[in-house]
Amino acid sequence: MIVHLTRRYMFSASHRLHSEQFSEEENRAIYGKCNNPYGHGHNYMIEISVSGPVDGQTGMVCNLFDLDGFVRSQILERYDHQNLNLVAEFTNTVPTTENLCIAIYEIVQRGFMKAHLQKVRIEETMMNSFEYAGEESR
Repeated sequence: MIVHLTRRYMFSASHRLHSEQFSEEENRAIYGKCNNPYGHGHNYMIEISVSGPVDGQTGMVCNLFDLDGFVRSQILERYDHQNLNLVAEFTNTVPTTENLCIAIYEIVQRGFMKAHLQKVRIEETMMNSFEYAGEESR
């Protein structure tokens, strides 16, 4: 019996959507106000969904304390109150929320082994959310 667990977390960060591959004019046309040279911020809400069998002894898919600790140390401490353009994985990648979603998925997939990672979902604004379930979900 497989059960899915989704846990929510929040962090705040800023970014500027800008690519060195495009001219200033092209960047403004592609990214609009998100290309502001001073950047802009979001209060991101992340959902991490994992799955697995229910442990017969604990009655849980995974211990929330373990998941919370992993997310706090590996994701929240990395991104909270940061300029995403200055975080290592975005030095050569535009820090769109799509790319942030993929980066967080990869961090969880590599490091959290206590349940199977199903997907990562990020709510950037009330109107925008992004979801990534790995390459195999294509």
